[in-house]
Amino acid sequence: MQPSALPTPPNPSNGPGTVELPGQPPRVIVRVILFALIEVVTMMVLGPLLKPWAGSLVAGAVVSFGAAALANAITLRIYERGRLSDIGLTVDDGGMRNLGLGFLGGLGAALFVMVPPLLLGMAKLVPAPEQPRNWYSLLFVSVVLLLGAVGEEMLFRGYGFQLLLKRWGAFATILPMAVLFSNAHSGNPDITWIGYANTFLWGVLFGVCFLRTGDLWLSTGMHFGWNWTLPLFGVNLSGFTMSVTGYRMEWTAGQLWSGGGYGVEGSILTLIVIPIVAFYIWKAPFSVQRPYLLREEE
Repeated sequence: MQPSALPTPPNPSNGPGTVELPGQPPRVIVRVILFALIEVVTMMVLGPLLKPWAGSLVAGAVVSFGAAALANAITLRIYERGRLSDIGLTVDDGGMRNLGLGFLGGLGAALFVMVPPLLLGMAKLVPAPEQPRNWYSLLFVSVVLLLGAVGEEMLFRGYGFQLLLKRWGAFATILPMAVLFSNAHSGNPDITWIGYANTFLWGVLFGVCFLRTGDLWLSTGMHFGWNWTLPLFGVNLSGFTMSVTGYRMEWTAGQLWSGGGYGVEGSILTLIVIPIVAFYIWKAPFSVQRPYLLREEE
């Protein structure tokens, strides 16, 4: 489903007299490159500062959020005279509906992956004394995961993604961005080829979420719902262990089902649930927004 186009607001950067001369790179490429450079430089500066005292997981979430917010805000302001919310983060009834339905979709997908193995005796929940239950930890982990989800959606489905989507179309934009999304996780602990493939497919689904609704709320909610639910069962999330409930999932099935140290995202169970999530994205009653960056120019 293609998002609707907006009426064209005044845009000084695309005003009369702005011409692409032969041999010059298209303006969209220049803008995407600047967007990417701001992200990379910000990460290179903030990452080494935060990682020694915050750890890889927290530093990664905070840095991705900060870099994404800065890159989107700067490029939107320079080229579109816009605000950060114009990438599809406007807070309104439709956006909050999509956020809530997205969260339910991510939560439901995680439950579909985690509950059947418990019922079938493929795994069981056991106390984890090394991971004591702490409600402060649950709150802290929730905030970190929310920052990480919002940050990654702004990075991979924000300004650069939407410019390329308008110029190149869905297929030529969503697939390469999904590759970048999976590559960003390739350095995570205990990554497997199934984990890489599943992450790529999730990247495709998150791109389709934008096509479906025209905003980032659906993909953000789904991303957060999935990431938030898995640690409740005491399984690793993309290779990281988080102490939340004081229990962990002990598997009797092999790594093909458990995902090993990477967690169930590296298992065949996640591969099975992805088509179900795609059907949910297709059929659920989301609110369709009008993406600012995909408007028609005069």
